Amino acid sequence: MTERHDVYATLDLALRIGEVLLSSGAGAADVTATMLAVTQACGVRHVSADVTFVDLTLRHQPSSDEPAALQVRSVTRRPVDYADLIEVDQTVSDLVAGAITRDQARDEVARIVSTGHQRHRWAVTLGWGVMGTGIALTLGGSPIVCLLAFAAACAIDGTQLLLPQHRIPAFYQQVAGGFVATAIAVTASATELELNPSRVVTAGIVMLLAGVGIMGATQDALTGFPVTASARLIDALLNTAGIIAGVGAGLTVGDLLGVGLTSFKPGAAGLAEVGVTVVGAAVAAAAFAFASYAPLRAMVAVALVGALGQGVLLAVDSSMVGRTWGSAMAAVTIGAVCYLVAGRFRVPPLVVVVPAIVPLLPGLDIYRGLALLAEGQDGVLQLASALATALALAAGVILGQYLARPLKREAHRLETRLAGPRMVGPSRRRNGTGT
Repeated sequence: MTERHDVYATLDLALRIGEVLLSSGAGAADVTATMLAVTQACGVRHVSADVTFVDLTLRHQPSSDEPAALQVRSVTRRPVDYADLIEVDQTVSDLVAGAITRDQARDEVARIVSTGHQRHRWAVTLGWGVMGTGIALTLGGSPIVCLLAFAAACAIDGTQLLLPQHRIPAFYQQVAGGFVATAIAVTASATELELNPSRVVTAGIVMLLAGVGIMGATQDALTGFPVTASARLIDALLNTAGIIAGVGAGLTVGDLLGVGLTSFKPGAAGLAEVGVTVVGAAVAAAAFAFASYAPLRAMVAVALVGALGQGVLLAVDSSMVGRTWGSAMAAVTIGAVCYLVAGRFRVPPLVVVVPAIVPLLPGLDIYRGLALLAEGQDGVLQLASALATALALAAGVILGQYLARPLKREAHRLETRLAGPRMVGPSRRRNGTGT
């Protein structure tokens, strides 16, 4: 009975850790490998894992003539919290290294998920506003446009904070966010201010796209988890459809009121000077990390990698190969660099990768397509280009990590037994050094 109790306690700890990782956007392969690493570190062998979008399952059967021990845990949907992810990741590394016991790890995980944040909620809202400002800078926005983008991002965060309290589904939250951003832009276009409101709308679209898990869905599809990938992809497409519906509704309302569409010029949000664009990308990426509760040391890495990715995009895009290929090359660069340097900042690569690709999200293509549709023209090509860019970003990041993996093969021998490169989990470190 004592041995059975130990098995259940170990499985419960592994499931709790897997829940934090999955809800933070980690791929199913990373979650599976981490949970199995936890059970092995606790001395429980012969464990199999099953990961879906809403459930985690661990099954332990030491021999064929003994009944299996089975535990299932439902995954609670919650906002991405990189502070919790980093602490849980460090706890797993300490457990695997033998620095702490199972009971200590259980207490530490319970403390991490139950305590609040040192960062005030109003500061997080300001972080989202700064992110909107950074996106506006990458599009060549004037000071007034940057100010409006800041206000729109803060307003969107307000809707994302208010609606979940009333159990409003995520689709309608995205619709509300897209409508709020567009309404602010339409209102501004009705004034005598000289500005292009399309940049404000684009900044709002990028902010909403940042919460869509297209990268996790692509990673699951590429690493052999089709069920989880399908569920994540449907969720991502539904949330993206919500953004499109909200922005489209805002443009339609503006048209009915006779406001906005005359000053909304599809494609008018061109790129700024290279220096301003790169700085804007660094600001947007770091602000997204800040709003997701990442520590300050992570924001330094995020800003540098985000600026690098934007620079690669500009360099490749100027060579006439197309923006989709430019986005793919930038994503490959981001994936490779994050895999090599994230350990130096003592964070999982996932914490750097996701914010770094935020400035590359295809918000402009989505806006162009919707603006053309609102004017009675064909905008399907622009929307299809946005989808292709999103998939190129997700696949490029993963390819970059595959390309970088041989450079650290000796430091990551455990990964030879995994389905692919890890964005989170104990195999990134040896003896807790982060190198």
